[in-house]
Parts: sequence; C-alpha cells; structure tokens
Amino acid sequence: MQDLILLVDDDLAVIKTMSRMLAGVGKIQFACSGADAMRLVREVPPSLILMDSEMPGMSGFQLCKLLKADPALVHIPMIFVTSHNEVAFEVTGFEIGAVDFIAKPVSPPLLQARVKTQLRIKHLTDELRRTSMTDGLTQVANRRSFDEALDREWTRSRRNAASLSVLMVDVDHFKLFNDRYGHVAGDQCLQRIAGALKDACLRPADIAARYGGEEFVMLLPDTSREGATHVATRILAVVAALGVAHDVSPTAGHVTVSVGLSYYDETTVGWVACSGELRHSDDLPSVLNSARLLQAADKALYADKLAGRAQAWMLDPSGLEVSSEARKIAPLGRSADVGGGS
Repeated sequence: MQDLILLVDDDLAVIKTMSRMLAGVGKIQFACSGADAMRLVREVPPSLILMDSEMPGMSGFQLCKLLKADPALVHIPMIFVTSHNEVAFEVTGFEIGAVDFIAKPVSPPLLQARVKTQLRIKHLTDELRRTSMTDGLTQVANRRSFDEALDREWTRSRRNAASLSVLMVDVDHFKLFNDRYGHVAGDQCLQRIAGALKDACLRPADIAARYGGEEFVMLLPDTSREGATHVATRILAVVAALGVAHDVSPTAGHVTVSVGLSYYDETTVGWVACSGELRHSDDLPSVLNSARLLQAADKALYADKLAGRAQAWMLDPSGLEVSSEARKIAPLGRSADVGGGS
C-alpha cells in the first residue's frame, strides 16, 4: 500500500516544489493551514507529515502539539521544513515531538533521503507496535490493545455524543474441554472462536480482543444497544455454526459461548447529548466511565452464566449495583425476558 505524505505550508509554491521532489515516494496530500491539516489527518491519518513551522493562525508547533496529544494520531512522524536554523528552535521542535528538521531552500536529494528514512522507521515501529498489541495465539487484539482502544473510544463517545457498546464473551466449560481433548485442541478451539468473533465484526472500527484465558471482548464504536444486541446474537450463531465437538459440556454437545453486553447510548441513564461547546470541553460530566461500562458487561456475563450459559445478557452501566436489572437478549424477532441475574 502506498504511503500517504501530507505537506502543510501556507505557501503553495513550496508545496508544489516539494510535491515534484517527492513524486514516486508516496501519495501526496496538502493543506495550506494548520486547521485544514488537522481536518485531513482526522479523516485519513497519513504516514508522514512535512510542515512549515510558521503559518498564519495555527503554527506548525501548535499543530504538532495537538497531534501528539491525540492517542489516535500520536504515532504519525512529523518533519519541520523551515528557514530557521537556530539550535534552540530545533530543540523545541524535538521536545514537542518532531522527528527531523529540513532547512529551506529544500535540497531534493536530502528531502527524498530523509523522507524515505522516516517512512522506513515508521514501517518498522508500526510492525513492532502491531506485534505488541496482538495476542500471539489467536492473532486478535490483546488486552492492552483493547484497554487503550476502550479509553480512546470512550473519550470520543463522550465528546461527540456517540454511542458505544462492549461485549464480553466467555467460552463455556472450557476447562472441561481442555481436560477432555487436551491443550492443543484447546488452543485450536480458541483460535476458531477468535476467527468467529472477527467474522461477527460488521465494520472495520469494531475490535475483537482476547482478554485473558478463554475470555474475549468486543468493542463496538458508534453502536447503540439495539445494534449491539444484533452482534451478540450473531456471535452465538457463528460460534454454534463452528460445530466444535464438546461431548462433556453440560450445556450442549458442541462448544458454546456466553455473552455479556453493556452500552452507552440515548437509553442509558446519564447519557449526555453534548452541545457543540461542551463537546470540546474537558469538563464533561463523569457519572459514567469506561471502567463502569466494562464492569456492566462483565456483570451481564455473570448473569448469563447463572441463567444456564450459551445465551446473551445485557446490563445498562447505570444499573451496575442492581444485578436484577440484567436482562436476557432474545433471539432476533423475539422480545427479551426480564429476569434476575442473581
């Protein structure tokens, strides 16, 4: 896949010159202001940014600070292309997150060499980061990756008044499976379950992760309770369709899973329909948090197990202290039973 390089400069002549110099190195995109650059980066994060340090409105240094403060954008390398050559100026740039400086007027061989070097470094670090965030056995995201994604999506959800759902998925009677079929078969079973969960993800933003042992989690951004219940019932179906034999399971003759679901949407007590000003505030109400959302999904999972397993149950995070508020999710087309989870 071709690298995307973003050029940011208020001088179009500079942008045209650097575009010609970098022809063939990557796909070129440009912005003439820090604000436009921020919009483009949020839409499609580039592989590398080259920007002027001094621009009207938002300076290059200010843009750099904003990008480094965003967990989703912090890993994008940034090179300043500037007429400044003072040591103190460069030190300041490195301190806020720049990876290199290129002096104007720009030398074509130097520009190409430094851009290619930073792209190679990014490819290597991206691969290391991917490896460190992936579960070695199942090749889905690991717990660390999920925790970071949950915090990031929760912040985005609160700021943008966007719904968010979490599912916890536990393989039923997995110890009995290991005792009966052996740990090699157990590992293969977990790999197949992970594959089924990835198949149940309906959009690129959905995340399936191994949370530990035989427990998995799914993060569904921009997904309401209704949408999450569809995913939960889909998980039950795709796992059952695997047909992995489990002849010592008290629940079924094949491997099954239990699903606990929690959600943050307009039906949640404590939902904040943010105004335009409040969305950019750091003082959003904190009645709910990401940990509470996850705990509610875990408690719904516990209610599921008490009710017989191989089902899906849900719990509003505002009802965390009241286990009787956990509700069974009925198959599609049927109403849910309301029952106690204790």
